[in-house]
Amino acid sequence: MPDSHPRSGLGEPRGPSFLPGRPREHAEPLAPPAPPPSQSTHRPPPTRPPRTPRPLAAAVLAAVLAGGLAGYAAGALGDDPVPASAPAARAPGDLQAVAARVLPSVVSVRTDRGQGSGFVFDERGRILTNAHVVGGSSRVSVELQDGRRLTAEVIGDDPAHDVAVLEPETSRGLRAADLATGTRPAVGDTVLAIGSPLGLSGTVTSGIVSALDRSVRLGEGSGGGPRRALQTDASINPGNSGGPLVDDEGRVIGINTAIATLDQSRGGSIGIGFAIPVGDAVEAARTIIDGG
Repeated sequence: MPDSHPRSGLGEPRGPSFLPGRPREHAEPLAPPAPPPSQSTHRPPPTRPPRTPRPLAAAVLAAVLAGGLAGYAAGALGDDPVPASAPAARAPGDLQAVAARVLPSVVSVRTDRGQGSGFVFDERGRILTNAHVVGGSSRVSVELQDGRRLTAEVIGDDPAHDVAVLEPETSRGLRAADLATGTRPAVGDTVLAIGSPLGLSGTVTSGIVSALDRSVRLGEGSGGGPRRALQTDASINPGNSGGPLVDDEGRVIGINTAIATLDQSRGGSIGIGFAIPVGDAVEAARTIIDGG
């Protein structure tokens, strides 16, 4: 189904309210100094023992840590300096270079029913996208990053894997993206999602790999049941389908294909998106090209 149709939601989230911290209790006043013996024989009142945390506060903290906010809680409560061996964050300019390198390989895909994204994946200029983007069409229109529009033939599609292969009328000026077919991403890796959400071509969003091997039902024809997918928090919206998810070296690691949403009437990113691993997508594409 093209991305112009919203996807069903996952329901209302539940969880404890997060209190970023409670004010520190006022320190107990110091006991008054003992009077000289000539003035009084009374002993000063004993100081009160320090208070212990209330059970409710401890329970809230435990729930926050269990809910995945350990990084925030540790930063708020700990005073230890960052270890000197901590890796430095990637500079923004590096991701700009990655986006500039990948964007020329990304296209917008338009059909009579809607629109999506795709990317050039081989030296013949053939384009990989989602089966639900082409929606059974035999020919589609693709728009390149330089503004050119080409007609492309749908060589074939595989609804079970939600993969389709397009062959444009010319390969002139088309550059294949680098594919990370020989490597496996890791949770926490930096990624960019590139495509045409809501028809906004050349849109780039960033995030990380949130999980590997998620069991997700892809497309409408997944008669074989759920498929494995990469989970990412990079913003993905209707129109991103078929576009690449790339690592911080500019290599395609997956095809953006689905999102989770809480709003059944208006699909939108909530930070949970799914991509077909590029190895699975290329294997399905080769079968399509070979006529299998």
